[in-house]
Amino acid sequence: MREPRLYTTSADYAYQEMRRRIITKQLKPGQRLPEVNLAVQMGVSRTPVREALRRLASEGLVVIIPNSGARLAAPTVREVEDTFLVRGELECLSIRLAAQRISDRHIRRLEEAMVEEIQSIEDRDLESYLESNEIFHKTIADASGNKVLVEYVENIIGRTHAYVVFYDPFQQEETTPNAEPHKEVLVALRSKDEERCVRLMKRHLQETIAKLSEAMEE
Repeated sequence: MREPRLYTTSADYAYQEMRRRIITKQLKPGQRLPEVNLAVQMGVSRTPVREALRRLASEGLVVIIPNSGARLAAPTVREVEDTFLVRGELECLSIRLAAQRISDRHIRRLEEAMVEEIQSIEDRDLESYLESNEIFHKTIADASGNKVLVEYVENIIGRTHAYVVFYDPFQQEETTPNAEPHKEVLVALRSKDEERCVRLMKRHLQETIAKLSEAMEE
């Protein structure tokens, strides 16, 4: 299990607490997020709450509307599908380049992320799962050697993870993800099989969006 977090500032505490409430589905897509109410609930002033909302907005979890306040995001099926379409193109390019250039250091980091991912699935810990999942995909991007591509991949992963938080039925045993797709990708990367890497990544993301779309329609 994860260790308790240490908060360096009130804004950090507000951000982590609100993010926890979103991940544990205590807050619902489209729900209003009044600064005053949140500040009272968390025992902080409005300033750190405002900072936390801006940070969550940058991750795609919150929408801030001028003169109206903040709401939890409520993406449509079309938005989710469009975002995953872009992510698929970026990550296929990322893994194609990584297959040619990946180092032992990157392989070790992918193996570590796999261990963390498997543990988070066993623990039904969505936050830990998203962290290890993000590390896995960002490590592949880093192995590509293209810094611009890394930035784009990081951004798009953040957006798609917001959708997972809102709609993925992670806690349900029959729909809990498994680490098999990442295991297959790792094997292909070790062998530097470029075409297989691309094929596996494309299939992995297509399966993810299919599951999300189904959950949203339900």
